[in-house]
Amino acid sequence: MNVNNISDLVSISKQIHISDLALIKSLNFEVIVCNRPDGEALNQPSFSEIQEAAQALGIDAVYVPFKGTLITEEIVQQFETLLDGNKKILAYCRTGNRSCNLWATTAAARGQEINAIISTGVEHGYDVRRSLETYAPLSNQMTQIVNPQSLAKKRYDVVVVGGGSAGIAVSASLMKRDSSISIAIIEPATEHYYQPGWTMVGGGVFTPESTKRNTRKLIPKGASWIKQSVVEFFPGDDKVKLDDGQEVLYKQLVVCPGLVLNWNAIEGLEETLGKNGVTSNYRYDLAPYTWKLVNELNEGKALFTQPPMPIKCAGAPQKALYLSASHWHKKGVLKNIDLHFFNAGKVLFGVDAYVPALKKYMEKYQASVHFSYQLFKIDGASKLAYFRSADGKDDTVTTEHFDMIHVCPPQTTPDFVSKSQLTDSSGWLDVNLYTLRHSSFKNVWGLGDVINTPNAKTMAAARKQAPVVAENILSVLHGGEPRYGYDGYGSCPLTVENGKVILAEFSYGGNITPTFPDWLLNGKQPTSLAWFFKKCLLPKFYWHAMLKGREILAKPTSLSTVMKSMNS
Repeated sequence: MNVNNISDLVSISKQIHISDLALIKSLNFEVIVCNRPDGEALNQPSFSEIQEAAQALGIDAVYVPFKGTLITEEIVQQFETLLDGNKKILAYCRTGNRSCNLWATTAAARGQEINAIISTGVEHGYDVRRSLETYAPLSNQMTQIVNPQSLAKKRYDVVVVGGGSAGIAVSASLMKRDSSISIAIIEPATEHYYQPGWTMVGGGVFTPESTKRNTRKLIPKGASWIKQSVVEFFPGDDKVKLDDGQEVLYKQLVVCPGLVLNWNAIEGLEETLGKNGVTSNYRYDLAPYTWKLVNELNEGKALFTQPPMPIKCAGAPQKALYLSASHWHKKGVLKNIDLHFFNAGKVLFGVDAYVPALKKYMEKYQASVHFSYQLFKIDGASKLAYFRSADGKDDTVTTEHFDMIHVCPPQTTPDFVSKSQLTDSSGWLDVNLYTLRHSSFKNVWGLGDVINTPNAKTMAAARKQAPVVAENILSVLHGGEPRYGYDGYGSCPLTVENGKVILAEFSYGGNITPTFPDWLLNGKQPTSLAWFFKKCLLPKFYWHAMLKGREILAKPTSLSTVMKSMNS
């Protein structure tokens, strides 16, 4: 019996026999996976025989048979489930080849580097390339990922920098309109997150897992995924440079990489995150810690902070406070908690119409609100937070003890954007606020959090921007000019308590732009219907509409109509 250790959890073997099980047990395997259908050969032991003998030794045995490279998504999902059990697995078939193919396909489906997967297979004597090429969900990406040298030889119709909410949405909108164009999405991350859900994770409403998907599964059909990072733009030459030195050519460029969370801007913060009562809903791994702290705190001092604007989802810092206070209120311990909100800004919310209702909730939760206070240092071990004047007019340092602190970090554009020719004097991508076309380079476009338009940086804004950019790009590709406009729409579902939301919706200039009539949903007041949208409908809209190019409540408006409304 020859065992090939393919990964930390998975080993591969040719056909095993009952006499091999004692050795398998001694090698600490916990699960045996049979990938060989029964009855392929006369001397082949049946799976039921192997399973019965294995179980007698305390080893699980699972039957996942298939022929050749005919690996389906259901089979991959079965194997993924086994991997998630974090147990040591021995997979076998007649020669080990099928089992290695299944490991390779599953590893690729989970976002591992395909070249590395192929190399591992070759190292152990298996050629897994064919199984990867024939696995349907990977077929649109195999050429670009397996043979990255081909990237520089092709000029794409559209290159999208960033595979987050904005990047996937605009790519899907483009492909829905014209599936014949060539699109490349440059994105290094293997996991994609529904970040608005992290507030709900921190409030004990969502599980963190419900906010995560594999990036590969979200790439629109027909688009290519370049799993790398951009390090430099060459807008005069219509190309971008990747971190491995390759250059990708384009006819039209879309820049939407999102923002960088600058944890290091607050002294001592990064080393104490996730312990000492220091948390943030702005990170996937920390949002559950927020809920742990909230659930366990029955008395003491809780601080919530907001840095200078702009930040993504400007309401998120106070949403964390509201949901925490709501839990303490229902638990009957709020009277024992000294609650504070330190805001570097000068107002509770940027659109005046929503402030009265928010103030009532601050009063209800007996929260002390401090304006123009900026967090600049944390001593986690001593549980001390240090604040100074956000406007620089006062150099006095205020020190606050805490039992729990929720921090929203300062946020910036990525270096490869801020140091490029594409930004304004403040380092933001410089675009026309209506067409979202770059102010100087006419084949460059922007959307999402990185652009310099004066709108709220929310997922809802990107949802409205994506169709506008898609329509305008296609118009330019066909020799025309931008025909559609973005009016600055943004939305912030303010979770003021568990069960109620103030659905703030507004456009450029703070104009209120509600989706629904007041008789159905008054966005200036907390409603349970808005909570239903936030909790139940918006995640579905995100995964199954926005990221699929289905523009529900997001149809683009003509540029002339937008301009008229802005001038009226």
